[in-house]
Amino acid sequence: MNTITAVQFYIDKMLSDTPGMKVLLLDSETASLLGLFSHLLLTPIISMVATQSHLLQKETYLVDRIENTTRDKMRHLKCVCFLRPTADSLEKLIQELRDPCYGDYYLYFSNRLKKTAIEQLAEMDEHEVVREVQEYYADYYAINPDCFSINMDPDTIPLYGDTWTSWDSTSFTRTVDGLMGLLLSLKKKPLIRYQKQSAMAKRLATEIQFQIQQEGQLFDFRKSDTAPILLVLDRRNDPVTPLLSQWTYQAMVHELIGIKNGRVDLSNVPGIKPELKEIVLSCDQDAYFQKNMFLNLGDLGANIKSYVDEYQTKTKSNMNIESIADMKRFVEDYPEFRKLSGNVSKHVTLVGELSRLVDQGNVLEVSELEQSLACTDSHNNDLKNLQRLISSTKVSDASKVRLVQLYALRYEKFQGNALASLIDLLYKNGLSEREIASLDTLMQYGGASQRQDDLFSNESILSRGRSALKGLKGVENVYTQHQPQLGQILEQLLKMRLKETSYPFTEGGGGGSTSRDRPQDIIVFMVGGATFEEARYIAMLNAATPGVRIILGGTTIHNSQ
Repeated sequence: MNTITAVQFYIDKMLSDTPGMKVLLLDSETASLLGLFSHLLLTPIISMVATQSHLLQKETYLVDRIENTTRDKMRHLKCVCFLRPTADSLEKLIQELRDPCYGDYYLYFSNRLKKTAIEQLAEMDEHEVVREVQEYYADYYAINPDCFSINMDPDTIPLYGDTWTSWDSTSFTRTVDGLMGLLLSLKKKPLIRYQKQSAMAKRLATEIQFQIQQEGQLFDFRKSDTAPILLVLDRRNDPVTPLLSQWTYQAMVHELIGIKNGRVDLSNVPGIKPELKEIVLSCDQDAYFQKNMFLNLGDLGANIKSYVDEYQTKTKSNMNIESIADMKRFVEDYPEFRKLSGNVSKHVTLVGELSRLVDQGNVLEVSELEQSLACTDSHNNDLKNLQRLISSTKVSDASKVRLVQLYALRYEKFQGNALASLIDLLYKNGLSEREIASLDTLMQYGGASQRQDDLFSNESILSRGRSALKGLKGVENVYTQHQPQLGQILEQLLKMRLKETSYPFTEGGGGGSTSRDRPQDIIVFMVGGATFEEARYIAMLNAATPGVRIILGGTTIHNSQ
């Protein structure tokens, strides 16, 4: 159960099965899914799992987009088309076949293709250039081996319909396609459970069950000893996790800068070198990132220091390196170092920027209060610290609103709730009406009456305190008390104690004796988006639980923004 290798298998197969020099033709989404080079060259699906050098090894000398109508005619080349079977992509493919640019066409679709579409393509292939039509189920964004996303941007594709309990029709169809693609690529026919209180989770679970039954032949896999589980949850049941500051590498980059289709935009970093304005951050293509992606900032700094020390020896420099700022100076002063390892200088730059943003936004102090609000019940102390930070000029407006949001969720039912006075304080400190209105929106979205489970019942027993980082000055090893609610749900599921009254099976899709065995393969899908904190939790759980394989997915991957 590895999402990256599942997608890579399809990419390798479609390119290897088409011998000779070829062009790869993509649409806007399949390019993103594969996650390759830059803007035009690789679309999201492909760019997540393939590199330019990898494509060259497969004799793929040109990558282009099917919507590009200015492509040169090169009839000596074969064309591998990898497209989502959407009406738009099919229409562009039909236009391509009417006036083909290449000699032979091998058509691969990232999901199930309707019979009518196949007939239409056959009818339009007047030049008889189509040699093959296949379905390869790479219809989701593989981020980590055990984390995937449907990659729906809330700014462009709304998740919700008329209410927070109904799907937007486009989002629903895309999510069903993505989940079906995942199940087919992993060859899993699961029992399906869902969060009972969520109408959206129920609708999705029911539709997936229906589609599996409709596509009986496609799901005729060899039966495993224990049936896999697909568990469909709703983000509204835990609105706290996405609001917290993050301290592990991958999550922190996404929170403070943003990761989009495996890329990080550093163009706004002061004094950034041209070659580092956009960097790729992929656990599949970057061994250093893979090794350190779940480390906290302090341990990460220590690891990078040892890495820099190693290269410092090679450059025979006697420069004293003790802080992140020293590392950045060393990289800048020794251009030959950058040649030795562009990858290390990339990470030095990125960690340096994270450190700068932490200092600039007073994130350590903000995070300490966030953790207290999320994990402990000490109202008077929390209120006093919150009032102080709202009045501080060192704290960003976004952090101030987020802290009050966490307070509102934590103390919603508390008799001494001081939310009204905190809202007044936000106004006095210059926050806008729109920013403050988000408080009411959040409570409608994820307040106590909207949540199925008691979000704040499990207080952390970890001792609070800070431990100084050994080996690198200027960074503190910040503790993280908070555990996502997903952890409690999975703990109950693995102990076979997850109540069917709260997390029922779909009708005709599970239960009975087969459901009483401890699951070995679990796919968790979060309607409304997952987080990198939860992805890290899943990775740690997989490492600590032999014989169990868990994958986390969501409609998107959130940061607090």
